[in-house]
Amino acid sequence: MGNLRERQEQREHEIFSEYASFADRSAGRDRQEPQCDIRTDFQRDRDRVLHSKAFRRLKQKTQVFLAPEGDHYRTRLTHTLEVAQNARTIARALYLNEDLTEAIALGHDLGHTPFGHAGERALNRLTEDYGGFHHNEQSVRVVEYLEKDGQGLNLTAEVRDGILNHQTKGMPSTLEGKIVRLSDKIAYINSDIDDAIRAGIIVEEEIPKELTDILGHSTNQRLNTLVHDIVRSSEGKNEICMSPDVEKAMFDLRKFMFKSVYTNPIAKGEETKVNNLINQLYEYYIHNMEKLPSEFQSLLREGHGSRRVVCDFIACMSDNYAVNLYKEIMIPKSWSVQGVEHR
Repeated sequence: MGNLRERQEQREHEIFSEYASFADRSAGRDRQEPQCDIRTDFQRDRDRVLHSKAFRRLKQKTQVFLAPEGDHYRTRLTHTLEVAQNARTIARALYLNEDLTEAIALGHDLGHTPFGHAGERALNRLTEDYGGFHHNEQSVRVVEYLEKDGQGLNLTAEVRDGILNHQTKGMPSTLEGKIVRLSDKIAYINSDIDDAIRAGIIVEEEIPKELTDILGHSTNQRLNTLVHDIVRSSEGKNEICMSPDVEKAMFDLRKFMFKSVYTNPIAKGEETKVNNLINQLYEYYIHNMEKLPSEFQSLLREGHGSRRVVCDFIACMSDNYAVNLYKEIMIPKSWSVQGVEHR
């Protein structure tokens, strides 16, 4: 009968769609290692991402609003969990590999900077002459090099491919990766609307009626419409797609969000300060490489470029860590004179 993992792999072939990614047909890992006798390779990848330090740091990284006051605004961690939930629902409905889908979804933003896309843009500007900085590429760098003291997580090729290509400009090689690519957009568009309404930046009635008539008049309705449309449009096909009307409405809603929220001066008023903070931290460590923590010193000794390693360090920071480190380095401290005799 084989061990539990082998029985699970056999069950995948009995249940999954012919277009699914099967764990026992994975392209494998960069470094060979013994397989688990309980979990498939994709299940192990999911668990490795979930237990990584980079995943835990997402709880204090900005999604859209910088350091919002309130318990109900999304962080990069809650966004990641919402992507995973949407993606799992779609994968299960299409009889695709839910474990692979979840592993990609949980890992897709591990390389995101503090302060959301404002931090990413700042690092990209600083390094544009040296290849630039893109959070999807950084997420792969996290799982290949930065986790576990430079050993990385040694994930399968399918998971790394899905993480690398989750943005609009990319196209994953698996259907599971393509599910995550769309689920990311579905999650952030709708959760950002919800947060923007909570913050008083927009009201539901401002969303163009031609879009809400197609997608729905609330966050829940829009999520339901988009998920169902992907399932109906993709069922029985070797592709993940949407109906033309719903897909256009979703991207038009994304354009509305860029105009009304993502570039809104009220919502984004603090981002100039983010740029200054990132710039100064970057310049400090470029000129004081010996101040980097030991794990980043190891990367330098292994031949990774100094600019890339400084980006690694800054990108790993949570919002709070970056602010506190900036204060420690850049802001003078009071000098205690207790016990000093005055003459």
